[in-house]
Amino acid sequence: MHVSNLLEFTENHRYFVYRDFALSGLDRKLLAALYQPMVGAFAAGLYHYLYHVKAEDEVGYSSLESQRELFLGLGVEPGPSGRKVAIDAASKLEAVGLLQVFVHENPLTEETVYEYALLRPLGAAEFFSNVHLSLLLRDKIGRSAVLELRKRWSAEPPAELTRFIGRQEVTVPFYDMFRLSGGPADPELEAGWQETATARQQAPKFTPPEKIRYHDILKHFPRSATTRRYVERLNKAPETMQQLNYYAYRYDLTVLDVQRLLDRDEMFRADGAVNWEIFEENATEIFKVRQSQARAERVSVHLEPSAADPEPPGDAGEGAFDVPAKFRDSVTPKQYEHILRHEPYHRVLAWHFPGEVPEPTRRLYNRIFFELKMPQPVINVLIHYVNEILNTNWEQPNSAAYVETIASTMLQKNIDTFELAVAYVKAAQRFERRRREEKRAGEGTGARSRGRAQAPRKPALSVVEDTGPIANFSAEEWERMMDLARKLQEE
Repeated sequence: MHVSNLLEFTENHRYFVYRDFALSGLDRKLLAALYQPMVGAFAAGLYHYLYHVKAEDEVGYSSLESQRELFLGLGVEPGPSGRKVAIDAASKLEAVGLLQVFVHENPLTEETVYEYALLRPLGAAEFFSNVHLSLLLRDKIGRSAVLELRKRWSAEPPAELTRFIGRQEVTVPFYDMFRLSGGPADPELEAGWQETATARQQAPKFTPPEKIRYHDILKHFPRSATTRRYVERLNKAPETMQQLNYYAYRYDLTVLDVQRLLDRDEMFRADGAVNWEIFEENATEIFKVRQSQARAERVSVHLEPSAADPEPPGDAGEGAFDVPAKFRDSVTPKQYEHILRHEPYHRVLAWHFPGEVPEPTRRLYNRIFFELKMPQPVINVLIHYVNEILNTNWEQPNSAAYVETIASTMLQKNIDTFELAVAYVKAAQRFERRRREEKRAGEGTGARSRGRAQAPRKPALSVVEDTGPIANFSAEEWERMMDLARKLQEE
């Protein structure tokens, strides 16, 4: 819960609760075993208190109540210290996806009313497939306890089923069993559905980290801008700020980008709400403009197809990769596969750099996404593959031409799913290992052959040997030779 001033959230404000579900016995066990260790007992108590504001067998909105009653019911003293405790507990519930908080304002009385929208806890399978929640629970209770909890709620088939082979679905679909009347469409019914959906549009349970903050937007926003009066209202519109952060996360927008977009007259409707269709369209254009700058800077490079790229095998259903060494302490193989499948490619790219992603690298992958139309999961596999090659082959340059060659080959082979990309990369890695082994074997065989047939580098030269008799000289002959040697030395 984002509250800039404690006077904006007090025991004197009123609130109401909304929920559209009822907790089952399993849900309560999951709350106690999985969620309570993460958020603490007080936050869990707040969740149960808000849940029971409505009767167990009812859903929908509660009546307006005073938050003083809420504070006293939780054992919190009304005042600044109690407000901080309540805000912290609500924020923890929001962070793990159990609560959403909205603010309603009455322009006539200037009264603020808080809406607490409760969300159902995730099932065990969905909970443990979520990377952030699993890691947070591990930090709170330890790895062995998390594995034990996961094992407790894992569905094990009967042991006798191992003797059976094959599994065929024989479920009867809807239209094989029922027939709907062929009358005209019911516009009133469709309009009612649309109004209900619009009235209760909820943000995703798990939102990306906050990147765009209200005070950062307003700090350098032009005072003379016609849209400033709408921007100033964002401080009391948390759902709008959440949506802005979503687009900033998706299109990698900076605070300056968001400021420029909100400074346009067409970005707001008459009632002050953001026109999200226009916002997203312009955010996409910002991404494409950056890619156009990359094309202007890049020289024309002829990409030749690589003969070393093997055909992907037919076993496209192989498992995911091994986790890179630098990520093994933080994620499991299943969590790493989940990241490659679902995270935006520019987020996966950022994890491989200790600081900011170099601009040429960022523009390269933007081009692969926007111009080559490669799906994001396939781009994530490409990022993994290139990173593994650079880690095992220090001589391979990380050039744009090299990465685009791999990407072009994958597109030519119609690799457009995560499974096909995994199969292609595994086949390429097997091919590379086999090629290196053959190269090493050839070098060893050549060295042994050269050792057996090695010839001397220089020809053998004949040596003149002194095999004659030793000469005997008289004293006079020795004297003459010594005189001759002295004369030659003096000259």
